[in-house]
Formats: sequence, structure tokens, C-alpha cells
Amino acid sequence: MAFAGVLFLSALQAWAGLVEPVSKTRQGVAVKGYDVVAYFKQAQPVMGSAQYSTSWMGATWWFSNAGNRDAFQAHPEQYAPQFGGYCAWAVSNGYTAEIDPEAWKIIDGKLYLNYSKDVQKKWAQDVQKRIADANRNWPGLHK
Repeated sequence: MAFAGVLFLSALQAWAGLVEPVSKTRQGVAVKGYDVVAYFKQAQPVMGSAQYSTSWMGATWWFSNAGNRDAFQAHPEQYAPQFGGYCAWAVSNGYTAEIDPEAWKIIDGKLYLNYSKDVQKKWAQDVQKRIADANRNWPGLHK
């Protein structure tokens, strides 16, 4: 039964096509406009501003101040969320989903986002296995 589910998800991804490497709004903004550096420096989600923006990986990234923008520009891989900003739970299960910027966690210096706080609770039950599964699944889900 589980194998059939994996085959179904694989077929669904092939039918739907691969996702962009970075999840973004229709306007091309990553993480729904939230400042990814703020998760690390302020330990909380902070809405960014187009005034402090930069482009990376085909998306526009907003920041709450010039210092955070500059930190990101210097080391984007350090601050960008894992799995292109898609839900870590979903990626661990072989598909992608949008995120709630309020459902986040930094683990081993990496930012993970989830669809919702309820989904985040499920993801956190076995986070190391979920991260390993997502790392294995992610290359097959994006362009």
C-alpha cells in the first residue's frame, strides 16, 4: 500500500511538472516577503520590505533593513530556507506545499518552514528522519 502511494505521488509530480527551485508569490517574492535573515538574527519572523530587496535564484527576497539584505547577499545559502522555501513536511513526504512564515524552526543552523503550525508539530515528532527524507526527495521535486 505504501509503495502504491509513492508511485502515485511520483506520477502526480511527473504529471504536474517540477517546481521552481525557490517558492515565490505571483509577484516573484520569496518566503511571502518575510526577512529570512531575521529568523536567525531576531529569532522571529519579520516582514520585509521591497525597499530592502535583492534577487537570488530567480526570486526577489525582501528584508526589514539594509544590514539583513547585505548579510543575505554575502551568504545567501546560509540564510535561505531549506527546500526552496517549500514546506519541509511536504518535501519529506515527496511533494511540495506552500508555507506559513510563522511556522518555522532553525535546526543545525538551517531554516525550515512548514505549511502550518499544526503540520510543524507533526514534522517535529521525528525531525531528523524528516530532514533526511526531505534531503533525499528534494532533488527529484524541483527543476
